[in-house]
Amino acid sequence: MGNIQKVRGFQDIYGENARRYRLVVDTAREIFKLYNFKEIILPYLEDISLFKRSVGEETDIVQKEMYTFTDRGGRQIALRPEGTASCVRAYIEEKLYGEGGYHKLFYEGAMFRYERPQAGRYRQFHQVGAEVFGVSSVYADAEMILMINNLLKSLNIQTRLEINTLGTFESRRNYSEALKVYFSQFRDSLCETCRGRLERNPLRIIDCKVESCREIAKGSPVITDYISEESKERFEKLLNLLDRFGINYRVNPGLVRGLDYYTDTVFEFITDRIGAQGTVAAGGRYDRLVQQLGGPPTPALGFAAGVERLMLLLDSVQEKEKLFSVISLTEDQFPKALEFIETLRKNGIKGELVLRSGSLKSMMKVADKFKADFVIFVSDRCELKDMKSGEQITFLSDGDLIDYIIRELKTV
Repeated sequence: MGNIQKVRGFQDIYGENARRYRLVVDTAREIFKLYNFKEIILPYLEDISLFKRSVGEETDIVQKEMYTFTDRGGRQIALRPEGTASCVRAYIEEKLYGEGGYHKLFYEGAMFRYERPQAGRYRQFHQVGAEVFGVSSVYADAEMILMINNLLKSLNIQTRLEINTLGTFESRRNYSEALKVYFSQFRDSLCETCRGRLERNPLRIIDCKVESCREIAKGSPVITDYISEESKERFEKLLNLLDRFGINYRVNPGLVRGLDYYTDTVFEFITDRIGAQGTVAAGGRYDRLVQQLGGPPTPALGFAAGVERLMLLLDSVQEKEKLFSVISLTEDQFPKALEFIETLRKNGIKGELVLRSGSLKSMMKVADKFKADFVIFVSDRCELKDMKSGEQITFLSDGDLIDYIIRELKTV
């Protein structure tokens, strides 16, 4: 029998990639806390109707990309393809609207979509995201964009911001109908995917990457002809706020986002460094979704960022903490070596006890494999070796060595 391999589109995250993953997620958590967002931990499985009613039954996600199955109780279940719908469901089900309605929530974790695997895109992928419920102010939109910008700056990731407005739900619906009429004239010239989108979700044709569709889309109606003066003024105010804080952006009338729930502000942070799938963070406002899923009228907005895509854009991530590897030079000194390394760990110092016995040379190879910064030799005395410089120091007592490490080397 052959080896069992991971399912296509899924991945093991370890080593350097695990450090990259942790840096992205931990940095996001710190930024969210600075903006006073509270964590919500959402289930991986949801009733399939949640995504049909929120993301949109005619979207590519629901039509082609969801992992679905029937459970033993006969219920139609889906692995979550995105986080916003689950967050809204929790907001309603847990009656958070009864606590004043205003909530700022963040989440992290795996999402699942049956897509063609490519750079930065997997069938199991991870997102960090945040949602704001109960506030319609344009200042909330600006604050959300500022927060994402600060997250990307903290990770030293360069992107460009593209932004647009879809107006109200009615504006979006009217615009969608106008697109359907326009693209119907070119049905035979559209790619196969866009011919399917024509009936299901014509807004998605606008951002198709196939050249023939892109050419046809150049003459399509523009959303600004369908939004109200109030929405235009709101959008202009948002742009003025971004200007005030020095946020560079490009207004992109073709940016429509493929999910049914968006209204007014939509945005994407984009890079050219990872190929065609260059969006690393995206979101917008969805003022009708809470009511659409059975809750009270509640304005809301949110965003999500792809962890794997951000990982690709990071510089090399090195271990911050120094590693101290402890070697017992004789078998009877192992208890002392174990006691020594536990003392280091209690003082917040990372340690690795070399458990393999044998020649000193073979034990040093183990320490080298672990990439130890320092090696401590335990016998009737204690010695410390700097693996980089080769310098070796002998200490009169264990306590003297531990004090020296805490005082001189812990933060080196």
